[in-house]
Amino acid sequence: MSRICQITGKKPGVGNKVSHSKHRTKRRFDINLFTKKFYYVEQECWISLRLTAAGLRVINRIGLDAALTKAVAKGYCDWKDIKIIG
Repeated sequence: MSRICQITGKKPGVGNKVSHSKHRTKRRFDINLFTKKFYYVEQECWISLRLTAAGLRVINRIGLDAALTKAVAKGYCDWKDIKIIG
Protein backbone atom coordinates (compact mmCIF):
# COMPACT_ATOMS: atom_id res chain seq x y z
CA MET A 1 0.00 0.00 0.00
CA SER A 2 1.49 3.32 -1.02
CA ARG A 3 1.93 6.24 1.33
CA ILE A 4 -0.84 8.48 -0.05
CA CYS A 5 -3.63 10.16 1.90
CA GLN A 6 -7.01 8.79 0.81
CA ILE A 7 -8.77 12.10 1.47
CA THR A 8 -6.36 14.84 0.33
CA GLY A 9 -4.16 12.87 -2.08
CA LYS A 10 -0.95 14.10 -0.46
CA LYS A 11 2.22 12.19 -1.35
CA PRO A 12 5.78 12.24 0.00
CA GLY A 13 7.97 15.00 -1.41
CA VAL A 14 11.52 14.67 -2.68
CA GLY A 15 14.36 17.05 -1.92
CA ASN A 16 17.98 17.29 -0.94
CA LYS A 17 19.69 16.53 2.34
CA VAL A 18 22.40 19.20 2.71
CA SER A 19 25.41 18.36 4.85
CA HIS A 20 27.67 20.82 6.62
CA SER A 21 29.99 20.79 3.60
CA LYS A 22 27.00 21.58 1.36
CA HIS A 23 27.12 18.11 -0.21
CA ARG A 24 23.63 17.32 -1.49
CA THR A 25 22.04 13.88 -1.53
CA LYS A 26 18.45 12.97 -2.34
CA ARG A 27 16.03 12.42 0.50
CA ARG A 28 12.33 11.89 0.97
CA PHE A 29 9.96 14.12 2.96
CA ASP A 30 7.33 11.73 4.34
CA ILE A 31 3.81 12.88 5.16
CA ASN A 32 2.10 12.60 8.56
CA LEU A 33 0.13 9.47 7.62
CA PHE A 34 -1.80 7.28 10.04
CA THR A 35 -4.69 4.79 10.05
CA LYS A 36 -7.99 5.89 11.58
CA LYS A 37 -11.34 4.15 12.04
CA PHE A 38 -14.63 5.98 11.37
CA TYR A 39 -18.27 5.00 11.72
CA TYR A 40 -19.84 5.55 8.29
CA VAL A 41 -23.47 6.40 9.10
CA GLU A 42 -24.75 6.20 5.50
CA GLN A 43 -23.62 2.55 5.16
CA GLU A 44 -23.99 1.74 8.90
CA CYS A 45 -20.51 0.21 9.16
CA TRP A 46 -17.00 0.96 10.41
CA ILE A 47 -14.37 1.89 7.83
CA SER A 48 -10.61 2.29 8.07
CA LEU A 49 -8.79 5.09 6.22
CA ARG A 50 -5.12 5.99 5.78
CA LEU A 51 -5.05 9.76 6.04
CA THR A 52 -2.93 12.73 7.06
CA ALA A 53 -3.65 15.24 9.79
CA ALA A 54 -4.89 17.61 7.07
CA GLY A 55 -7.28 14.91 5.85
CA LEU A 56 -8.62 14.49 9.38
CA ARG A 57 -9.29 18.24 9.56
CA VAL A 58 -11.16 18.04 6.23
CA ILE A 59 -13.37 15.27 7.61
CA ASN A 60 -14.04 17.29 10.77
CA ARG A 61 -14.92 20.35 8.71
CA ILE A 62 -17.20 18.95 5.95
CA GLY A 63 -18.12 15.49 7.25
CA LEU A 64 -17.11 11.96 6.36
CA ASP A 65 -19.56 11.34 3.52
CA ALA A 66 -18.81 14.64 1.78
CA ALA A 67 -15.05 14.14 2.16
CA LEU A 68 -15.20 10.60 0.72
CA THR A 69 -17.40 11.70 -2.18
CA LYS A 70 -15.02 14.56 -3.01
CA ALA A 71 -11.95 12.30 -2.74
CA VAL A 72 -13.49 9.69 -5.07
CA ALA A 73 -14.51 12.40 -7.56
CA LYS A 74 -10.95 13.78 -7.63
CA GLY A 75 -9.47 10.28 -7.96
CA TYR A 76 -7.56 10.16 -4.67
CA CYS A 77 -9.21 6.87 -3.69
CA ASP A 78 -11.82 4.47 -4.99
CA TRP A 79 -14.79 2.97 -3.17
CA LYS A 80 -13.16 -0.48 -3.43
CA ASP A 81 -9.99 0.86 -1.73
CA ILE A 82 -11.90 1.81 1.44
CA LYS A 83 -11.49 -0.98 3.99
CA ILE A 84 -14.73 -2.03 5.72
CA ILE A 85 -14.26 -3.38 9.26
CA GLY A 86 -16.66 -6.07 10.50
